[in-house]
Amino acid sequence: MKELQGKTALVTGASRGIGREIALRLGEAGAFVVLNCTSRGVEKAEKVLGELRERGGDGMVKAFSVSDSAAVDQAVDEITKAKGPIQILVNNAGIARDALFLRMKDDEWDDTLNTNLKGAALCARSVVRPMMKAREGVIINVSSVVGQMGNAGQAAYSASKAGLFGLTKSLAKELASRNIRVNAVAPGFIDTEMTADLPAEAKEEMLKGIPLGRMGSGREIAEAVLWLASAKSSYVTGQVLAINGGMYV
Repeated sequence: MKELQGKTALVTGASRGIGREIALRLGEAGAFVVLNCTSRGVEKAEKVLGELRERGGDGMVKAFSVSDSAAVDQAVDEITKAKGPIQILVNNAGIARDALFLRMKDDEWDDTLNTNLKGAALCARSVVRPMMKAREGVIINVSSVVGQMGNAGQAAYSASKAGLFGLTKSLAKELASRNIRVNAVAPGFIDTEMTADLPAEAKEEMLKGIPLGRMGSGREIAEAVLWLASAKSSYVTGQVLAINGGMYV
C-alpha cells in the first residue's frame, strides 16, 4: 500500500519549482493532491496535474491567494466538501521581492510577508479545526536556508522564512495533543526555474559555499516532505529539517 493512500493533501504554490515536485511526489505516494496556484498560474498547474495523472495519481487545481483569508477559507471549504477533510497541508507558496533594505518599499515588504508567512498561517488556521476533530493531521512549512543564515538584499524574504520557524514550533506545541504534527523543511540552493536565471558567475560563487559541491534538486526536497507527511515520521514534530548540502550547519 502506498504511504499516503486515501489522504487528501493541499500543496500551495504547486504550479512550478519545489511545489511542483512536492505535489508530484505526494501524488505518487497515493494522496489526492490539491494543487494551489494564483489565477495566473492555472495553466501551469493544470500541466502538473496532467503529469501527476500520467504517473497514476489524481488531484485537482484550486486557484486562490494564500494571503486572502476569505479566499483561503472558501477554498478549504470547497475542498472539504468535495474530498473530505484535508489531512496534509504543505505551505510552499512564496515570493521574493529582493532589494537592499534601505531601498525597500513598503509594498515589497508587505507582499513578501503576506504571502510567505501570513499565507502559511492562514492556510494552517483554516485546515486545523477539521484536523482537530479528526485527531489527525500534518502541516509542513517550506522555509529556506536564508531564514537561518540571512542574505544581503533579502531582508524581507529572510524575515518571512525565519518567521516560519517560530510558527512551526508554536503550532507543534499547541496541536500535538490532537495528534497533529507540524514541521518545516529549510531548502538550500535548489535547481529550479528561479535559480536557472542566475548568472553563471553567481552560481559558481554559491557553489563554493556548499560542501557537497552541487545544487539540490526539487525531488530531494519532495522526498523529505513525503517522509514528514507519512507515518514513518510519526514521532517527529516541531522540527526544522535542513536540506542544504552543508551550506549552513
